Amino acid sequence: MQKTRFDELVDFPCHFTFKVMGVASDSLPDQVVEVLQEHAPGDYSPSVKPSSKGNYHSISVAVRVESQQHIEILYRSLSDIEDVRYVL
Repeated sequence: MQKTRFDELVDFPCHFTFKVMGVASDSLPDQVVEVLQEHAPGDYSPSVKPSSKGNYHSISVAVRVESQQHIEILYRSLSDIEDVRYVL
């Protein structure tokens, strides 16, 4: 984990919105929620927005995170989904 002032600037626990962009598929939102459930169990209702040509989906979901390390774990795990191209 990198040393940053992030922990000083954010009061944990808090809700953090992740935006996951990946290849358009009906299963992508379910895959994202599955990963989130593994690391941060909760009731998630992701927002899905298709790209202008419909080739990609942008999935936004707010997650309760406990620490900077928790955020980094979620970023890595979401990035490991095969169809995911970016996690913001």
